[in-house]
Amino acid sequence: MLKEEIVKRLANNDALFNKLHVIKQKFDIIPEHNDHIGTCIKYLDISEMRNEFINDLVDTIVDWVYSSEKYEELVKVFVAKGKSTASANSEVLRKAHQKFRKGSAEELLIQGQFGELLLFNFIQKHFGAVPLLRKMKITTSSKHERFGADAIHYKIEEGKNIVILGEAKTYTSNYKFNEAFQAALDSILDTYQKHREELNLYIHEDFLDSEMNEIAESYLEGTLENAEIHLVSIITYNETKKINTNSQDKIHEQIETIIKERFKNFDKTKIDIELNPILGRITYIIFPVWELEQLARTLQDCL
Repeated sequence: MLKEEIVKRLANNDALFNKLHVIKQKFDIIPEHNDHIGTCIKYLDISEMRNEFINDLVDTIVDWVYSSEKYEELVKVFVAKGKSTASANSEVLRKAHQKFRKGSAEELLIQGQFGELLLFNFIQKHFGAVPLLRKMKITTSSKHERFGADAIHYKIEEGKNIVILGEAKTYTSNYKFNEAFQAALDSILDTYQKHREELNLYIHEDFLDSEMNEIAESYLEGTLENAEIHLVSIITYNETKKINTNSQDKIHEQIETIIKERFKNFDKTKIDIELNPILGRITYIIFPVWELEQLARTLQDCL
């Protein structure tokens, strides 16, 4: 597969990222040589764009669940059954939304998938990598085990075949950043150790299209030249530190400062690159959210 073909497969999620304030730079965290990402919901003047962010996030669900080829195939099936093109599109969207684990007024089940959906979008937008495997379809299949990674994507960069393993941790309880960061590290290392065995479960299944299947198979057989594994971990947590809503720029600056402090204050002795060299290729994404549980419930109510 050519790099140009990978680019064509990328979902257009610019509308979603127009509702996010993103900084990508070196932070006081290991590995120090990597650029990491801090992000938050964007403010318009002194108003947080929460509802706009949720609406655009919901609109990316169909891209997460179905490749463009599968989407078009489903639309044709429903048109052949007597629906208009508009009605067929609506049914595909409804089917995609039904794959979310909906909770109830008393139970919130969606926070995990909230983080996984964000991860999917960040890996495409900021890493230019397309899904190698449609993990969401495995999660909702009663006949298959759950794939260990929250995301597995692929890209070609500088002549290398890059496989990206991603993990998402979302903590809605008050200030759980350090716990979330540690859990993310443990989880991504476990995924790295097991991903080849687990990926092998889904070769020649409906979770990979034919071209992606060939890439996955050659990777597992050791015939994919210049293959490298990279890691991405997104930590979404409930932030409680107060910010002063006086202007858009000042608000974003305050949130940037909070993100820098969270990175700086994590115990770096827990990031042992000598023991786990793969951590030299990890990128962290930190996403503080105020009243995160409420935001997750808003997403749940939209489905």
